[in-house]
Amino acid sequence: MQAKHLKLLITYLLLLHYSFEGYTQNSKESTPTNKPPLTPVWIYKTAQPFFASPVIVNNLIFCGNLDSTMHAIDLITGKPIWKFHTQGEIRSIAALYGNQLAFVSGDGNVYALDQKTGRLLWKFKTQGERTYSLYSYADYYQSSPIFEKGILYFGSGDSYVYALDANNGTLKWKFKTGDVVHARPALHNNQLFIGSFDGYVYALDAIKGTLIWKFKSVGQQFFPKGEMQGNPTVFNDRIFIGSRDYNLYAINIKEGYGLWNRQFAKGWAMGTPVVKDSVLYVGTSDDMVLLALDPYTGRTKWQAAVKFNVFGAPAIADTSVFIGTLMGKLFGIDRRTGAILWTYETEAYKRNKARYFTENDVYRNDIQQIIRKGEDFITMYYDLGAFFSSPVITGNKLIISSTDGAIYCFNKE
Repeated sequence: MQAKHLKLLITYLLLLHYSFEGYTQNSKESTPTNKPPLTPVWIYKTAQPFFASPVIVNNLIFCGNLDSTMHAIDLITGKPIWKFHTQGEIRSIAALYGNQLAFVSGDGNVYALDQKTGRLLWKFKTQGERTYSLYSYADYYQSSPIFEKGILYFGSGDSYVYALDANNGTLKWKFKTGDVVHARPALHNNQLFIGSFDGYVYALDAIKGTLIWKFKSVGQQFFPKGEMQGNPTVFNDRIFIGSRDYNLYAINIKEGYGLWNRQFAKGWAMGTPVVKDSVLYVGTSDDMVLLALDPYTGRTKWQAAVKFNVFGAPAIADTSVFIGTLMGKLFGIDRRTGAILWTYETEAYKRNKARYFTENDVYRNDIQQIIRKGEDFITMYYDLGAFFSSPVITGNKLIISSTDGAIYCFNKE
């Protein structure tokens, strides 16, 4: 039955791509000078894909990839500083605290390293990482930890949310959800917010680990549980989070009731929402647009047709928004109008696009002979140099990682 369900879903997803037509026209802080066009100044290459987004501090870039390695790279030169090897794929964004960085690995451990040297400070063993059972190929990320007041918070494939002492990795508390937890938590006023693949958003006491409230998604035909795969974002009195049930939810932060939900027509609401100057920016999956919304009503201010799936968070500069797609394209978009100002294509996209697309970036007529199962989507994303990660802006530089095994650094021209 699941095989039949999967075949129907793949056909449905491909048809969505066929029928796509262009539309008319946390948070990522930046120095307000970065705007298109940008020029690549170096590319750091590895042999395995990156799904995690880079983080930057003191002219060092940290990013893990599927070769089970955390890479530390010089921001100015793009040269490696150190590498730390684990026993599992790294799909987790590193968290920074003092001289530490911490991340989740597919080997079931959380590692804390010295930022300058890569020396292991401590590690904590969970009950084990795993991917979500339904369409496991599309469980692209691990939970990314956050630091707050000496505590490290993160979720795990073992269905728990954990709080550890950031100094030594000892357990302070853990909270059991109903399924895999691969979202990045958010914190506000000693409350921790995180989604689970069981379809709930949980608000927990950040000190005690006790439940304050939980919110259930609506669910959808193909995804009746309404799996909460997206990362939550806190803004004033509300939380924004996306789900596999095609909905972006705004939830009251104190009591956990829904304020509004924005249902997308064609696919998941996977992009991490970012709010800047009272505008909510979020990318969509099979609707293939970047949206600027009113955070209080969910109404559209503008939408930019980027023509392929968006899973990462946008990076916001003073007049521009930057976002990558799974086609291997990076866009610079006008914050005021949604007009596309600049596009960068990976070499992998240029080299391999003809395997999947026509010259107009529409799927080939024989695409169903090429993509026969869910895992074939992953092969395509690798071939194209997909941007599952979120761009990061620092000064006049923009950094982003790709499934072509590269980290790109762009400068303002």
